[in-house]
Amino acid sequence: MEQILAIGSVALDTITSPAGHSKEILGGSATYFSISASFFSHVNLVATVGKDFPEKHRKTIESFGIDLSGLEVKEGKTFRWEGSYVQDLNCAQTINTQLNVFAEFKPCLPRGYEKSKYIFLANIDPDLQAFILKRFSGKRFIGCDSMNHWIKNKNKALKNTISKTSIIFLNDMEAKMLSGESNILKAGKYLLSLGPEFAVVKRGEYGAILFSKKFIFMAPAYLLEEVKDPTGAGDTFAGGFMGHLAKIDKINQGTLKNALLWGTTMASFTVEDFSVNRFLKITKKDINKRYEDLNKIIGL
Repeated sequence: MEQILAIGSVALDTITSPAGHSKEILGGSATYFSISASFFSHVNLVATVGKDFPEKHRKTIESFGIDLSGLEVKEGKTFRWEGSYVQDLNCAQTINTQLNVFAEFKPCLPRGYEKSKYIFLANIDPDLQAFILKRFSGKRFIGCDSMNHWIKNKNKALKNTISKTSIIFLNDMEAKMLSGESNILKAGKYLLSLGPEFAVVKRGEYGAILFSKKFIFMAPAYLLEEVKDPTGAGDTFAGGFMGHLAKIDKINQGTLKNALLWGTTMASFTVEDFSVNRFLKITKKDINKRYEDLNKIIGL
């Protein structure tokens, strides 16, 4: 089992969905990724928060065995995001974004973190992602996520960062936007042409597709009766995906296909409650049961 280094945001979210309204709950890309991955391997988290960050949220993250030596507390307020899913559960409407201390985020890696074999660069400025990658040398498995804002405003820098990664995670709208293709197969092939060995296109309720130059693999979403809060589902997916790979520490067609199923499984839990609350109530047995259900459909 190898350790995972996750670099991204820890935030306070305010969410409105058909299931209700929750104010200043624990969120952030690195939070969702790390908690998901922690069910498979040890995770070191690097992020920044303000002095107003609630101690209860810190304890929640630590309760999953995540190392927070790299969580920097700075003068000022924590990154805040407010979104609504009232009109469409598959697409958040951003109401308000306050970067606060996250605007000046320059990751400082505690001693030993640079030895990490598995690294996840969450949805942050691609220039910052590139800055982080300079800290690492040798063979690593590097995952990267991004969003439409960076695709539009820092396209060249994002493509440069993607070229240095092992795998890129994007949703279908982002993949089409970056590639300029309306066809998802062409979009996936374009992502590979940028340099990474693998690309995952997340398609929400329609599942996910793993692209490589040697094979393509599709997995359905896990069917649910109720979805309360889709926030963080993509980061949770990436956490399950990379968490499995770090646990097995083998990169081949079989482990990658299984990683797609584990990522899908973890994302299915996230959306069932607000914030990371669902993960406070489940066990590895619950996770294994859903994985097996998916596996029966796929037949791996």
